[in-house]
Amino acid sequence: MNARAIWKGHLSIGDLGCAVALYSAVNGAERAAFHIINRDTGHRVRREYVDGDSGRPVDKDDLVKGYDTSEGQTVILEPDEIRDAVPESDKRLELSAFLACDQIDTLYLERPYFLAPADRQSVEAYELIRNTMETQSVAAIARTVLFRRVRSVLIRPQGKGLIATTLNYDYEVRDPAESFEGISKVKIEKEMLELAQHIIGTKMGEFDPGQYEDRYEAALTELVKAKIAGRKPKKLPKRKAENVTSLLDALRKSAGATEEKTPARRKTTATSGTKQKKAG
Repeated sequence: MNARAIWKGHLSIGDLGCAVALYSAVNGAERAAFHIINRDTGHRVRREYVDGDSGRPVDKDDLVKGYDTSEGQTVILEPDEIRDAVPESDKRLELSAFLACDQIDTLYLERPYFLAPADRQSVEAYELIRNTMETQSVAAIARTVLFRRVRSVLIRPQGKGLIATTLNYDYEVRDPAESFEGISKVKIEKEMLELAQHIIGTKMGEFDPGQYEDRYEAALTELVKAKIAGRKPKKLPKRKAENVTSLLDALRKSAGATEEKTPARRKTTATSGTKQKKAG
């Protein structure tokens, strides 16, 4: 089945441009979906809005949005007022600034999309833009209206195409100091540091998302299959509690385990300090 574009517009750098289409890069449809069921009847239940004071049902046409001020006042916003306040989309993704790919702060990345040519006539200009960005190892910042909101978008080359990732605004990202301010400076012993570096060195590799299983999703799928088959679901093995008396003991134990499992790899990483590449 061909992917369906969720947005179409125009990608441009100055006078150079092409028609593009945006496709969702993340497929949430593969996750297990549940319905809320009435245990007594087996029927699905539906959500209903009720008045917070009277408890009476509220008709859909009577639902409006409200904003609570710091003074405790609620400001009512009518649907047409919100619609008129939202900027109209000109369907343009104008690349306004470029930056080196290694300067991107991943903390601001929100959701990825595939950005592809919208028609055959746009392929040449699209490839010129993509190829130039790839050659110079740069990403671009653009702004446009997506899903009724002005959004900043990071566009970067990947493979034969471009990835467009919506960005969190600065006010949306919390100051890390709020979470890290309680961390005091600790002096690490040389042996502990060397052991930790050794353990990391033996586990160096390349990112392969296929290696990581969604254990929650797998457990739910197994539970559903077991219920259908009328059997008990398979239980995942529980982790045994480790009796470790100190951080140094834990490091020594971990280092010993890695030596037993991957002696050849450990020797290579210890001497060269470089990342092992996959064969082929």
